[in-house]
Amino acid sequence: MQLVFLGPPGSGKGTQAKFIAEHFQVPHISTGDIFRRHLSEGTPLGQLARQYMDQGALVPDDVTESMVADRIDQPDALDGFVLDGFPRNRAQAEDFDGMLRERHRRLTRVLYFQVPEPVLIQRLTGRRVCRQCGATYHVIFQPPRIPGVCDVCGGELIQRRDDQEDTVVKRLDVYRDETAPLVEYYEERGLLAPINADQSVEAVTGAILAAIGGQVGG
Repeated sequence: MQLVFLGPPGSGKGTQAKFIAEHFQVPHISTGDIFRRHLSEGTPLGQLARQYMDQGALVPDDVTESMVADRIDQPDALDGFVLDGFPRNRAQAEDFDGMLRERHRRLTRVLYFQVPEPVLIQRLTGRRVCRQCGATYHVIFQPPRIPGVCDVCGGELIQRRDDQEDTVVKRLDVYRDETAPLVEYYEERGLLAPINADQSVEAVTGAILAAIGGQVGG
């Protein structure tokens, strides 16, 4: 069960990746988590990535791909994985295909999360985070009991810079430019399964399981 979750920021793919990974007892592999581990542990790949980050430059694809290769070679990922946040562009997708072929593995399915842009903007701009403990809320979908105050620790709730509307719009533009072409790439390979992610969490999970079941059963 080797899955890629593809979709824009705010589409819920991270939440669903955790559910599906637990369901199939395989690891949820987030590129953000991979980066943080290599940086915090000071691994050779982490040190290399930091050189670029300290210069304000993007980490090259080959460094990111090496981190992903290292992760899927770990014992817990040999029976499968749910990959969230990678690949981000066509070049990474082509290199990832080669990476899997070298290991005599192949993708089971690519789940493509579809959500209208106004809904994405509402989801992202409504998010609030506790300044003290990091608990997350949403002004519409998961509001705190007292506006602006964390239910857990009483700390102040803030809107992160990444969640302000001008930044959200830019993030969605980057997604369209870089990542959206992967839809065509995986569609051509018969791997793409579109998922209506503008519905309840439970309904989205059910749609994913149905799409995966169809692939495995075939």
